Amino acid sequence: MGQGRVAAGKKNAARLKAALVFVDESGFMMAPLVRRTWAPRGTTPIMLQRGRSHEKVSAIAALVVSRDRDNVRLFFRLHPDENIKTPLILSFLRQLSRQLGKKPFLVVWDRLNAHRAKATTAFLKTNAAGSALLPPYAPELNPVEYIWSYLKVNPMANDPHMDTGSIAGTARRHGKAVQRREELLRSFLKHSPLFLRLA
Repeated sequence: MGQGRVAAGKKNAARLKAALVFVDESGFMMAPLVRRTWAPRGTTPIMLQRGRSHEKVSAIAALVVSRDRDNVRLFFRLHPDENIKTPLILSFLRQLSRQLGKKPFLVVWDRLNAHRAKATTAFLKTNAAGSALLPPYAPELNPVEYIWSYLKVNPMANDPHMDTGSIAGTARRHGKAVQRREELLRSFLKHSPLFLRLA
C-alpha cells in the first residue's frame, strides 16, 4: 500500500501543507444493535421497537487532521429519511471548506459513485488540494468507519426508536459528545492500518 494512491495522497497533503480529511457515510436504523446488558435477577430486559420499518437517518462525517498533524476534529451532518447522494456530499464539502477557513485540504474516501461523480471531482479541483481513493473493499482503512462502529456498539446500542426525529436527536447528541473527545478521535486514527504519523 505504501506504493499506492493513498500513500501518494498523504505525501501530497504534507507537501501542500494541507489538512487530511477522511470522509465516510453511514446510516442509523430504527432497530438498534442489541448487546448483552445488566438487569435485575429474574427480569428479562424488553425493548419495544417498530417492526418492518425501513426508515433511517443517513449520516456523513469528516475526520480532519490539521496541516501540522497536531489537531484532530470531527464534523458530521445527519439527513433523516434521505440517501447520501452527490448533492448532499457537495453541500457537506462546501460547509466543511467554510469551517476550515478556506485552508487547503485533501479528501481521503472510498470509491462510492458519488465520490467520483463529475460534479464532485470539479468541486475538489477548484476548492481542495485533491483527493485520494481508498482501495476497494477496505473499509478498515478509513478511521471514520470506527466512529460509526463506536456509536452503534456503545452509546446507541440497546436504544430503539419509534421515529427518525428521535434517532437523529440521539445520534446528534452522541456525535457531539465524540467531537469533544480528541483522544478518542485520535484512537480511531491509530486503530486504522493506514499509517499516519501524528504530532
